Amino acid sequence: MPLLEITTSRKVTATVSLEEPTANLVNQYAAFTRVAADDVVNKALEYVFTKDKDFQRFIGAPNDAKPIHRCVSSVMATIDQKGKPGRKPTTSVPAPTATPIAIAAVK
Repeated sequence: MPLLEITTSRKVTATVSLEEPTANLVNQYAAFTRVAADDVVNKALEYVFTKDKDFQRFIGAPNDAKPIHRCVSSVMATIDQKGKPGRKPTTSVPAPTATPIAIAAVK
């Protein structure tokens, strides 16, 4: 039985680099649970964030105690004024070039 229960929801695209063994395990877990690799990574991160008590205290601290530095670049899908799908960056941090984990791992 899988440890993660995975359902789909609204997404943003974030580019991250994984070590090859980790990317392979993500793909294997995705095959095991019959969901997309993106969903595996998302649920695994949600799980860690909710279980880490020090992190929970950190995000509950006043905003002036938190550094404002975005490490993950993300892009949200938007609809332009003509009703056509478009893409709008949510941060000014350029995304690193990486191979999507669902396709292949970087050697």
